[in-house]
Amino acid sequence: MIAVCGLVCNDCIAFIATQKNDDKLRKKVVEAWSTEKEPLRLEDVDCDGCKAGKRLHTFCQVCDVRKCGLQRDIENCAHCNEFPCGKLEKLWRSFQTVSGEEAKANLVEVRRQISMTR
Repeated sequence: MIAVCGLVCNDCIAFIATQKNDDKLRKKVVEAWSTEKEPLRLEDVDCDGCKAGKRLHTFCQVCDVRKCGLQRDIENCAHCNEFPCGKLEKLWRSFQTVSGEEAKANLVEVRRQISMTR
């Protein structure tokens, strides 16, 4: 499952912790992703992926890229005529535990596949 921003949800430790209901993994996420400005609790970690919409990680709940994708009713940003946009590039630069370049590469590949089917 590729998130709106290009992250692979299935590889995300928050997603994995939620699907396995694993509090030890949730604790690792809390320790790795918490900041003084945004401290996390175990319950903040639960996430079924940004497109599932049931349980969302705290950061995904407020993600402008996710909101934009939902408003545009697109599967992910690779399907957007404005790809890549400043909002998306800003998000990629903010990633601390994954590479924004990896997320971008995921969407570039999806976009390539889309163009091959047209």
